[in-house]
Amino acid sequence: MARETSAGLLVYRLREGGPEFLLVHPGGPYWAKKDAAGWSIPKGLVGEGEAALAAARREFAEELGQAIAGEATPLAPCLTAGGKLILAWLVEADLDVSAVRSNLFEMEWPPRSGRRASFPEIDKAGWFDAETAAWKLHRGQQPILAEAVSRLKT
Repeated sequence: MARETSAGLLVYRLREGGPEFLLVHPGGPYWAKKDAAGWSIPKGLVGEGEAALAAARREFAEELGQAIAGEATPLAPCLTAGGKLILAWLVEADLDVSAVRSNLFEMEWPPRSGRRASFPEIDKAGWFDAETAAWKLHRGQQPILAEAVSRLKT
């Protein structure tokens, strides 16, 4: 069986105090009260036959409601503890994330109720300095941020 692969973009902007990183918070009831280690880079599954960078750009547009252009620098592949492979690219951009327009997903809610509810895939996005981003970012994605911070220091 092929390994599940996600592709995403770690977007940054340069500020006087150093780089800030764009992270997204998953929508839905499971993530509603999670902040520490509850955020992610915008990413999603790579479709069969789809180029990974194209998938990363598609997922970004789906999750934030806006396309992103700009040079994408590949970061080292990241294998999570659960066995998922994350391919990520570093992209510089300064976007307004105050009004996220994410696609929706549907799930049974409340559990075992037989009722279905729709939730945004992403309920908010924000810019964070490296230290705050490290605190907020899901542990499985920490190597992606660490490499980006290291690259931006040089």
